[in-house]
Amino acid sequence: RNKVSAAILNGFILNTFIRVMYFNFIRCIFFPRTIMSRRIHANRTNGIDKNVWVEFTQLAAAYSKVNLGQGFPDFAPPKFVQEAFCHALNEGPMMHQYTRAFGHVPLVKSLAKFFSRVIGHEIDPLEDILVTVGAYQALFSAFQALINEGDEVIIVEPFFDCYQPMVKMAGGQPVYIPLRPVSDGSVLSSGDWVLSPEELASKFTPRTKALVINTPNNPLGKVYKTEELQMIADLCIKHDVLVISDEVYEWLTYDGAKHVKIASLPGMWERTITIGSGGKTFSATGWKVGWAISSGHIIKHMKTIHQNTVYHCATPAQEAVARGFEREYEVFGTPESYFQQLPAMLHHKKNKLASLLKSVGLKPIMPEGGYFMTADFSSIKVDCDDPSSKDEAKDFRFVKWLIKEKGLATIPVSAFYSPEHGKEFDKYIRFCFVKEEATLDAAAEILKKWSQEQ
Repeated sequence: RNKVSAAILNGFILNTFIRVMYFNFIRCIFFPRTIMSRRIHANRTNGIDKNVWVEFTQLAAAYSKVNLGQGFPDFAPPKFVQEAFCHALNEGPMMHQYTRAFGHVPLVKSLAKFFSRVIGHEIDPLEDILVTVGAYQALFSAFQALINEGDEVIIVEPFFDCYQPMVKMAGGQPVYIPLRPVSDGSVLSSGDWVLSPEELASKFTPRTKALVINTPNNPLGKVYKTEELQMIADLCIKHDVLVISDEVYEWLTYDGAKHVKIASLPGMWERTITIGSGGKTFSATGWKVGWAISSGHIIKHMKTIHQNTVYHCATPAQEAVARGFEREYEVFGTPESYFQQLPAMLHHKKNKLASLLKSVGLKPIMPEGGYFMTADFSSIKVDCDDPSSKDEAKDFRFVKWLIKEKGLATIPVSAFYSPEHGKEFDKYIRFCFVKEEATLDAAAEILKKWSQEQ
């Protein structure tokens, strides 16, 4: 009986296979698949398809043992926000449903209360704040809402790489100005990289609509001093220009550097969009909770973009960030504050990584803030002329060599520059030090072995 059943089953499978093949043959002969003859993609995607994170994440996954490339912690957020998230998930059915589109009410109230004290301006929680899917979407909403076709946007280099394509997608024209190291050869700190007031002034034209800064800066770690911000503010007021200030690393400053919000300077609240991140604030980058804070007459236009794109952000994540800020408001300025504990912990990691890099001949630039450390590799003599990358910048070739030959993933710094300035700065690579001790120890083993081979 079993043999008969098996024979029937096999016959059925064979018959089905033959019928499928026959119908596929008929379809290919009489109904060939056609590709649309018209162009599919929109012009706004031209020239912005390449992404350094996609390329080097894939390379790191294939070759590296230790990844110090991408900027996220590999340790857990503080217990109090983890517990807040868990509590939100178990608080009832409404925590699993839509909340207010422009920001969960408890969160915007917490942000307004907290940052009113920091900025020195009374922030309206419902009018002056937009909660977004990470700082990324806050930036996107700002450019889409405020930049018209042909508007010029001044971008200070090095810049987080999404600024340029976002400006272009909005129809704007990026105008670049680099921070430059002091010329005496004694560059030891990110604070030694400065803007030329005369060069910056020359970038303003009647078409200038906005200026973008990032402080603390990614990848350099520069924290702008009050006098530097005042120089920028004076020019923006003079030329009636908006400022988009990306401040996602605002609580991470080291060695006495102080973060100052440009929106707190006289005359700047009305023209500044301040971008923040719950993920960077509480070491929970996967939660994707960001925000923009500005005058309501600016935020209302960003709300229009938000409501017609993502519309809404995850309710329990917003609730958890709200509770995190409520807690931090009560302990602000005390040793119990996570905003003091985290930079103290990272200060040790920063110094540890700097020592490791020096051991193999790299020259680290000590960051005043943020997640990252850049290092000059120009004194390292290695053969990194892989035929597959021979036409690429020096830092791209070096990083690919480091990943493939040593198993250590980093990011080339020229990716944070415009094509016109990239070659001036292609001797630097970026490391992330916001990692577990075990990760840094594994990197130390790789660097120690490399040092012994030299």
